[in-house]
Amino acid sequence: MRPLSMRVRVVSFGPLKTLFAEGGEVFELPTGESVGGLIGMLRDGGRVDEATLKCAAIAVDHEYASMDVVLHDGDEVAILPPVSGGTDAAIKLVREPIDLAAIQAAIKAGGDGAVCVFDGIVRDNTRGRATLHLDYEAYEEMAMRQMAELRFAAIEKFGVRDVAIVHRLGRLLVGETSVLIVVASAHRGAAFEACRWVIDTLKKTVPIWKREQFVDGAVWVDGEPFPDDLAASVKPGLVK
Repeated sequence: MRPLSMRVRVVSFGPLKTLFAEGGEVFELPTGESVGGLIGMLRDGGRVDEATLKCAAIAVDHEYASMDVVLHDGDEVAILPPVSGGTDAAIKLVREPIDLAAIQAAIKAGGDGAVCVFDGIVRDNTRGRATLHLDYEAYEEMAMRQMAELRFAAIEKFGVRDVAIVHRLGRLLVGETSVLIVVASAHRGAAFEACRWVIDTLKKTVPIWKREQFVDGAVWVDGEPFPDDLAASVKPGLVK
């Protein structure tokens, strides 16, 4: 006989991490319930509000999901705020300083005519407020998967030979590298275009968040809005 109920774990990250207990919370749902049904239950129960849903995205087992996705017993559902910006050696999340020279040397090959590098570093202020340090956290399994997909998409879209994407997590001090994009290509034009596209897309879609510690306080940094095809999945009108 088919079970009448199932259990799913709900987690959240970054500025939304306090919505649920550390490590997530388990909710019991009718068998065959959808993402929309779960989100509607959380909204009606006061666990999430309309303002949160307007800017969030949903993932099920590390994949972005729409409201009509059917849930299964044991699924992990993540409510993700806009991101602030292991499948392959070129894709890494690290907690130690990023070695630009080593990564750049490793990606070069004889047929390359250009290597384009984006080195994102921690600056000493934001809008005039002195910055002490940044703390980065990620939904790690999903972030790795999304970064790998970005790499393959960039290679196909721009015809470059290879792309390395390395993002640091944990506490970073002023002047340290937070994210490194390295693109190797036969031609410089494709390398420049791919590098810009990767970092711009990463900051919109990869679930990594940063908390900025100022001299006079700390805030989770507002992320860029999700692309329409992701953000639309949690518009209140689509929730049961």
